[in-house]
Amino acid sequence: MAGAVRTGAVSAAVTVAAELGGPQGATILGRGLRVSAPAAALANGSLVHALDFDDTHAGGLIHATAVVLPAALAVGEQTAASGPAVLDAAIVGYEAACRIAAAVPHGFHARGLHATMVAGVFSSALVAARLSGLDAERTTHALGIAGSQAGGLLAFLGTGASTKQLHPGFASHAGILAARLAAAGATGPETVFDGPHGIYDALAEGHADRASIVRDLGQRWETTRIGIKPYPACQLSHATLDATAAALATRPFRPGDVDHIVARVHPDSASVVCDTSRDLTRPASDYAAKFSLPWSVAALVVDGRLGLDTFEPDSIRRPEVAELAGRVHVEISPSDGVAADAPGAVRVVLRDGAEIHGSVPRSAGGPDNPLTDEGLVAKATGLAGRDATPLFDAVRELDRHPDLAPLLDALALLLPSSAKERP
Repeated sequence: MAGAVRTGAVSAAVTVAAELGGPQGATILGRGLRVSAPAAALANGSLVHALDFDDTHAGGLIHATAVVLPAALAVGEQTAASGPAVLDAAIVGYEAACRIAAAVPHGFHARGLHATMVAGVFSSALVAARLSGLDAERTTHALGIAGSQAGGLLAFLGTGASTKQLHPGFASHAGILAARLAAAGATGPETVFDGPHGIYDALAEGHADRASIVRDLGQRWETTRIGIKPYPACQLSHATLDATAAALATRPFRPGDVDHIVARVHPDSASVVCDTSRDLTRPASDYAAKFSLPWSVAALVVDGRLGLDTFEPDSIRRPEVAELAGRVHVEISPSDGVAADAPGAVRVVLRDGAEIHGSVPRSAGGPDNPLTDEGLVAKATGLAGRDATPLFDAVRELDRHPDLAPLLDALALLLPSSAKERP
């Protein structure tokens, strides 16, 4: 979110949210402007996901914080909730989003839908319902209402469209509205998950393990399985990128040395980041580049790194990257488990006939190979352009505070415009 504010990403969502206005219940972060909670969640959800550098739950292949944090902050601020209450609601949201998506791995994506938005309307509805004090009956109605707003087309993949960035904002906005409608007496189908014409029947491909949504609830915590991205690109490319980095570390080579590169890729990953129905070597937009495994691998070899600047307009038009991307080939390699937690392996064949191999059991940043606390602070500091340590301190102390003011103040310090414009 800090990186998006700094770079001016999704300015349209922020502008529209500000124009929606409403009762001054919640803050548009990075603007210091107070608007209605649904409007703030629309802007903040879009900001969190704007750079595709936010966290990922591998089992559900969703960006959980992008649909949990906006609702938790907006409704938490609106209701003057305590820090512990906001944390409680957030964990409810995390468990819901991750479990709903993981019940049908890759199933929403296979139908051309963004699982983050599909699952996110439910997590946002639960967060809002919990912070608003809704009882079980009205919370059930909120979930049923939210289901009619689930969606999010993957049509952006082959175009320059910014809709993927907006999906978490849509989900957060819709979930809060669903909870408010339920509180006002609107009803929704209690069969939204397990009945005919529910979301899995209508929106998912393949078998959905509906019982898994509540299996071991309170004992097995999917919240702890959320990983932090080290690269600002689609999570499904990360294992291959790590394997490429491992090959470079084994024996450094230059782009001109390469005859071709072969990457072994999980079939569910290949359908998203190796889709040959679009040009994977000359991406149409920054998002198209982030969703092209061949281009991202080529950029890593050319530059020796991947950062936000890798996906700037001038960068994605570089002919030397496009040329090398055309020499990156994919072998479909089924493996046990989900695509986002699959191993990565590359074989780099040099022009002199030598081969360099790189492999990783899974990508970095996940629960089994996490970033360090220092790595997290460094990532946030780099995105914000200033020291993020005070923000981390505020997060660590959230369970001791009677409201969100210390956290919002820390965000205001991290984002100077907030400090200047907050009343």
